[in-house]
Amino acid sequence: MPSPFHIAFPVDDLDRARAFYGQTLGCSEGRSSAQWIDFNLFGHQIVAHLKPASQVNQLHHNPVDGHDVPVPHFGVVLTMEEWEALAERLKRAQVRFIIEPYIRFKGEVGEQATMFFLDPAGNALEFKAFADIGQLFAK
Repeated sequence: MPSPFHIAFPVDDLDRARAFYGQTLGCSEGRSSAQWIDFNLFGHQIVAHLKPASQVNQLHHNPVDGHDVPVPHFGVVLTMEEWEALAERLKRAQVRFIIEPYIRFKGEVGEQATMFFLDPAGNALEFKAFADIGQLFAK
């Protein structure tokens, strides 16, 4: 198994972040303070840091496979089964997708399942999966 990554990102409301990452995404909570919360995102440490709404980053978009992919974004590569379960969980929670769950680059090198959505602070998240994980870095 690859080493877990760590990423810190801004949020404008820790209670909303706790509800979204904890309840909607199902991340367990680690350490926290009045300024930040650690979450376990599929075995990776993500940290929501409090930052006033007026200072949270604005998104840019780049075209990929006919969709406007938000930049910056972060997420995790899951197994196909985990990805399908998360997609259903998000649909049941009525999460609004930027890019609905679909298969990108279908029939091409790098074929993958992907979906994009925002957390309550406007941070873009992407979760993807590969039927063949060998395609992760394929050219």
